[in-house]
Amino acid sequence: MKTFHGRVVVPGSVSAPALVTHQGFNTLASFQKALMFGDKSARCSDQNNPDLFNKAMAGKALCLPQTIGSTTGGMVLYGACAMGKQPACLLFSMPIDSLAASGAILAGVWTDVNMPVVDCLGDEFLAYVQDGMKLTVAADGTVTAE
Repeated sequence: MKTFHGRVVVPGSVSAPALVTHQGFNTLASFQKALMFGDKSARCSDQNNPDLFNKAMAGKALCLPQTIGSTTGGMVLYGACAMGKQPACLLFSMPIDSLAASGAILAGVWTDVNMPVVDCLGDEFLAYVQDGMKLTVAADGTVTAE
């Protein structure tokens, strides 16, 4: 078991299995099929992300360095939350960008979704965490990996 501490962007606490990518997460490409065609498990449709491609993202602790891609990313993230297809939480090794932050924050304000977001967890976090590990996020930004 190992503990990491980051900065709270969207408060909350949750436990969920980890889903890890070591490259930038393209929000639009990843959620596009789930939002357009009703995939409830929100399987990642970004074929350029071999870490996540075709894996279910809904209900997972999505561990990533940063988001990349379209300026629609925040709206896509909000849309996933509004449709109940969101990850359990977003855990960034790097500082979150303004688009992802706005989507996550607005989802917390405009929906009943609780999707905690923590950033600045560091490179060691992504090096340590593996798919399927149980991650527990505390309200103070502490993330425990088991």
